[in-house]
Amino acid sequence: MAQLNLPVLDLSLWFAKGQSRQRFLQQLAEASREVGFFYLTGHGVAIEQQQHILDLAKTFFALPDADKQAVQMVKSPHFRGYTRLGGELTQGQIDQREQFDIMNEQQVLPASTEMPAWQGLVGPNQWPAALPMMQSTLLNWQQQLSDLTVTLLEAFAAVLQQPENAFADTVADGPYTHMKLIRYPGSDTAQKQGVGAHKDPGYLTLVLQDQHSGLEVLTDKGWVGAAPLAGAFVVNIGELLELASNGYLKATLHRVVSPPAGIERLSCAFFMAAQLDATVPLLNLPEALAAEAKGPASDPNNPLFYQVGENVLKGRLRSHPDVAQQHYATLKKIA
Repeated sequence: MAQLNLPVLDLSLWFAKGQSRQRFLQQLAEASREVGFFYLTGHGVAIEQQQHILDLAKTFFALPDADKQAVQMVKSPHFRGYTRLGGELTQGQIDQREQFDIMNEQQVLPASTEMPAWQGLVGPNQWPAALPMMQSTLLNWQQQLSDLTVTLLEAFAAVLQQPENAFADTVADGPYTHMKLIRYPGSDTAQKQGVGAHKDPGYLTLVLQDQHSGLEVLTDKGWVGAAPLAGAFVVNIGELLELASNGYLKATLHRVVSPPAGIERLSCAFFMAAQLDATVPLLNLPEALAAEAKGPASDPNNPLFYQVGENVLKGRLRSHPDVAQQHYATLKKIA
């Protein structure tokens, strides 16, 4: 097994109560403050189920182009569906991956001139006709991971010495969830940007990896690899938790480097945020924690918004300019 550069946390300790729970919270606090990334074991999601999702991803990406193009994202104002290789941007640069995105399965909201632009994110997913089982499988998987992240959010509240339900109002109607199946083809060229360096916009992200490395995290020691650990999810903190904790918790830059020629890498990324109509709370931290909270990182090219829908839409528009042009061309630019 490759050397692990990130902390490994066992979620079963959280459920054990007592000293075991306190040990988990101490480990979670250290991982959150020092790296912003960690491996999560003890989560109760069977490795066989994880492999089934990766197998489904492989099956989908092996479909004929016509089947995938029938559900291409540009057809969806809600940013759901298939994105071809090279069809997404990070920091304005082309990512070398293809992917399939879903979010909460919802009805389109009635159109209104007073409706904020982010409400366009609400709507149904697209599903490939060639894989009729895909809808139920992925929606069930998405719900399972959503429940897991709600548990983690309670643990993060405890790390911040808040009531475990400190974030409950922001997910009371169900958190905003966004999931993508991803394929990174091998490359023998100088272009190795599977995904460029970025931070995630939500509360938390869970990443399921196959056996191939590629995910890298920026630390004080430079870029380090998050090598696959069988059965574990890689968890990272998003910008909303950084905002809520006034920078006490750390959203960390990360990227994916393309695998070598002849190898494809498959993964499933799950992003959890507060519901779109929520405003991120700025928590009143105890004095000792507040003294270590230096404010969220400031990037003039990537401003952060406390209104969740606005923050999410900003990221979607930047990542998918074809969808932005097709469905949001008259929208005043979100800077």
